[in-house]
Amino acid sequence: MHGFVIVALMQPKLSVNLNKIALIRNSRAGNFPDILHFARLALENGAHGITIHPRPDQRHARYEDIAALKKLLEEWPKAELNVEGFPDTRLLDEIFRYQPHQFTMVPDASNQLTSDHGWDLNTQSHLVASVLERLKQAGVRSSLFLDPDPGQVKLAKELGADRIELYTGPYAKAFVDGRPTNPDLLFNYISTAQDARHQCLGVNAGHDLNLKNLEWFVDKVRPDEVSIGHALTVEALEIGFATVIQRYCQILEKFPLLKIRTAPTI
Repeated sequence: MHGFVIVALMQPKLSVNLNKIALIRNSRAGNFPDILHFARLALENGAHGITIHPRPDQRHARYEDIAALKKLLEEWPKAELNVEGFPDTRLLDEIFRYQPHQFTMVPDASNQLTSDHGWDLNTQSHLVASVLERLKQAGVRSSLFLDPDPGQVKLAKELGADRIELYTGPYAKAFVDGRPTNPDLLFNYISTAQDARHQCLGVNAGHDLNLKNLEWFVDKVRPDEVSIGHALTVEALEIGFATVIQRYCQILEKFPLLKIRTAPTI
């Protein structure tokens, strides 16, 4: 039996996080702004997927948004719904009921303002492993929110994750401080991504990415997918939601990813 190699070029994908749209909605009674409207607008202007991160206090994305968005994405069969959050019983019930395309596990405390660190798989492996097994059985792709630490990648693979998501907060801060080429930080992101690919794990990235810092990061790290919400929403206030989605997609189109798969033939 011999084999042949399939090569394809694919750009990194943009998943638009609608949490801040939902936060505005929740500040008044009713459903204005409607996150389904903004999900459609994002997809119509080139986004590849939608992300929400429901938290226990329901301050922005709500649990019922999962079902509504999953239904909406039936109109876009190539787009994906990514749900992020701490894998508590309430959120997992919704994940297994509606089966989004991807569940990104984030180690947030119940009262945490925003995600600010990844999993420590050396100490939290038991919780993570049990959820990953259930996700696999349900056919939901899993991703683990991790700091740029190459030492965590092998553990992620051993525990059964499908992807990792690199926490890009430190990179965004370094960019603001004028230090995006910090060699230690750069090494951590690049080597973590490379180690993940060697383990056949997908690589996502997210947190505080924006129109100014995205291109440099994607050029160096080459993630499969980026999830962007807070900065995107602020930028949309300045230049319009449709325009900002188009600009993110234009950046990502500059960096095709080489995908190689070996298939058997007789």
